[in-house]
Amino acid sequence: MKKSTLALAVALGAIAQQAGAAGFIDDSKITLGLRNFYINTDNRDGVPSKTSNTRSKNAEWGQGFDLRFISGFTQGTVGFGLDAIGLYGVRLDSSRENHGNYTGTASGGTVFPSDGNKAVNDFASLGVTGKVKISQTVLKIGTLQPNNPVIKTNDGRLLPQTFQGGEISSNEIKDLTLTAGQIEHSKGRNSSNNEGLSLAGANGSSNYDAGNFVNKFYYAGADYKITKDLTASYYYGELKDFYAQNFLGLVHNWAIGPGTLKSDLRYYRSRDNGANGDTAGYYTTGFYGNTTTKGKVDNDLYSYLALYSVAGHTFGAGYQYTKGDSDFPWLNQGDGSSNSTTTDMQIQKFARAGERTWQARYAYDFAKVGVPGLTAGVVYLRGNNIDTAAGEKTEWERDLTLAYVVPEGPLKNLGVAWKNAMWRTDLASTRDQDENRVILSYTYAFK
Repeated sequence: MKKSTLALAVALGAIAQQAGAAGFIDDSKITLGLRNFYINTDNRDGVPSKTSNTRSKNAEWGQGFDLRFISGFTQGTVGFGLDAIGLYGVRLDSSRENHGNYTGTASGGTVFPSDGNKAVNDFASLGVTGKVKISQTVLKIGTLQPNNPVIKTNDGRLLPQTFQGGEISSNEIKDLTLTAGQIEHSKGRNSSNNEGLSLAGANGSSNYDAGNFVNKFYYAGADYKITKDLTASYYYGELKDFYAQNFLGLVHNWAIGPGTLKSDLRYYRSRDNGANGDTAGYYTTGFYGNTTTKGKVDNDLYSYLALYSVAGHTFGAGYQYTKGDSDFPWLNQGDGSSNSTTTDMQIQKFARAGERTWQARYAYDFAKVGVPGLTAGVVYLRGNNIDTAAGEKTEWERDLTLAYVVPEGPLKNLGVAWKNAMWRTDLASTRDQDENRVILSYTYAFK
């Protein structure tokens, strides 16, 4: 029996004996999240291929259900608890032409898992997490959704990504949060199955082979609130046989005039680990001279983002620079993933080898003019100096978001959002994209 399974069994046994204790039930909550999701991706140029996933249009529509139970802790020096998450997605519309998985690869389509090269009618998964609390330290084992600088759960489709593993977090020292964990499997946003862990270039998504995967990702970090306005962070992440990554970050809030300036400074140092250093099947993407586009992880990423908020307006500008032979690495199984860079956008990540990216942002909260719940925003990014065999290349993306959430009344928490993105590039063997997403969402909390 795996250590994680044994630990979860022990936790569940203790809960079974003490479930009637005050706290476990009194502090528990149950929520049902509903998400109606439509996506349409238009590949505007290039020649569609019948032998790869490069058709001109992907479009899918579905209804998602996200049921969660979060318990409190039993009383005593050692408190026990139990969380559970049930996910269910129903296909409302998807044709074989628009599914986005024409070759029948294992990673699935745009939104849904695949049956051959067509979308399944529905898919579901269940996750359980045992938890133990001593003082201000909590251990969780089972289904996790971590979100920190070195690992981030993706929630960009109908249902969210989940991970399997263990995590411990501690707030025993004032203003200091310590976190450590080990992840063994990932369950993709369009999947019902647990899978191994990998990164771009080795996950098999580019040439439709099986790829290489492992079951060990370690992470640990600290967030320290130096003052009420300044927080420093350090995190370490290691994907066994792929890469080791160090992160340093500073976030500062400064009251200037009627508004507040938020400064977000980040640095990542990523290097090869184990087989990635000398085994081609474990190589990642990048540019290594001449015509070589795969090799070991070798990347430094520096970024700064400034956001000034005043009277409902938020103005932002930022710069990011990657240095080294490889693209910036992150956990990427080939079926949809997120990272914690400030350039992780609707379509692209802007973290290729040598890339230098400028960005500008603007957002407005219409509550300031009497329409609470209505928000709008635009982001523009331009990346240049991308290292390729054909010389330095460029890309840009513009994202628009318009969203409304009912703030009160019988329809409180009902939300609607429209997200539109344009991506253009002169990179070889790529196609410009336009994308629209329409999302209806509602969360109901059971009393």
